[in-house]
Amino acid sequence: MLNRHLLTYLPVYAAQILVGFGSVVVFTRILSPEDYGRYTLVLAGALLIQTLVFTWLDAAVARHHARATARGRLGGHLATAFSLYGGLAVLSLVVFGGAIALAPVSTELKTVCAFALVSQVLRSAIMIALETRRAEGEAVRFALLESFILGSGFGLGVVFIMAGGMGPAGPFAGMALACLVAILIDIPVLLSKARRDRAGARRAVRFFAYGAPVAVSLVFEHLLSTGDRFVIAALLGEASTGAYAAGYGITDRSLNIIFIWLGMTAGPLAIKAFEHEGAQAARAVLRQAAGLMGLIAIPAATGIALLSEPFARLLIAESLAGAAAPIMPLIALGAMLNGFMTYVFHESFVIGRKPKVMAGLMAGSAALNLALNLVLIPVMGLIGAALATVLSYAIALAACVIMGRGIFRLSLPLEDWVKAGAASTVMAAALMALPVPDAAFVHLALHIPAGVLVYAAAALTLDIAGCRSVFVMPAMRRLQWRSA
Repeated sequence: MLNRHLLTYLPVYAAQILVGFGSVVVFTRILSPEDYGRYTLVLAGALLIQTLVFTWLDAAVARHHARATARGRLGGHLATAFSLYGGLAVLSLVVFGGAIALAPVSTELKTVCAFALVSQVLRSAIMIALETRRAEGEAVRFALLESFILGSGFGLGVVFIMAGGMGPAGPFAGMALACLVAILIDIPVLLSKARRDRAGARRAVRFFAYGAPVAVSLVFEHLLSTGDRFVIAALLGEASTGAYAAGYGITDRSLNIIFIWLGMTAGPLAIKAFEHEGAQAARAVLRQAAGLMGLIAIPAATGIALLSEPFARLLIAESLAGAAAPIMPLIALGAMLNGFMTYVFHESFVIGRKPKVMAGLMAGSAALNLALNLVLIPVMGLIGAALATVLSYAIALAACVIMGRGIFRLSLPLEDWVKAGAASTVMAAALMALPVPDAAFVHLALHIPAGVLVYAAAALTLDIAGCRSVFVMPAMRRLQWRSA
């Protein structure tokens, strides 16, 4: 079941890869370093507001969907979700819109913040629909909607910058318009199924009781990953923030897509398995996903770390690439630690219904990250910010492993992770033995295929995460069938 869902969701995450790279490649070139830094700061703030205000509702909708469906209460479930969203949307626009209007900043920055606020409010509406589709197993509809939002939002953002002269407000305007179109397409279908019932108030309380600690945890997790940009802006300036965000974006998104693809696909399946078949079935789903994460993410992080300099020269504007490249190996390590923490070990707290513990761990990690940034950035610059991220993620991961064992014990594919590390070491040795061309494109064109071939051979030899049964055995059966 997991493999089938992974293939269905693949177009979404391919779109995320293209948009993630494209936003760095294009926006660093059509915006000035200062404007790009300003865009990344506003984006970080907007995502923080969305996480704080709306994400608890998304989490509750996803977690309670299977139970509501099993009990024949899906209509009330949807009615409660959309009613809560409506109240939160109005409150956000009034409170944060008023704060933007009164803020002692330039009119240009107010415009950027206003478009960012609207885009996140609209994005939160479609997120309820997307979480519902994913929880129902409607993978194709989810994939089409999300791919449309990502692709059209990015394209419209480029148009608004280049043709509309909107500067850093352009990407937010593009995303807002894309989300609005998606809302008009999908949400009326869900609203037609919504039915108010007497349990609405009690259900809302349950939603908040479950989702609020999750949201708090994600807020601190967001601060852990983006809070350093505000410190960099204060100490080093917006241009340095743009360079850091560009290097961070290329690296983190490359790895985060792998974890999101596997983790966000496996998470709902694990919850459904837990509700209907028990703990062992949930552990089996999560173990398979974690094995695949090791198979793909460990060599990806290794490759990015080794090829960070040509990646930066090819994908990031020249004005930012020189400062971005040195931080990418550290960010690759941090992104890998964060991915395993978020999409493997956090499942202990989600399935075990202990989000408050997870929130406490993330709060402590965010505070540690802030302290490390304040100490290391004045001494080491952008390298200090990247090092602070790695240290914070490492400590947070260790705490999640220790605390999660007592809540919901996972079945971990440790042998597969060790094998993936060994195969990645072989790949790294092979890449380091190759010549290093001056041209970034030629460098990558030579090293990436070579690394993939070496790692694939090592992975198949070691049968990491049962990859032989996925790639080799079907091919052998086809050959046998043709020969017969």
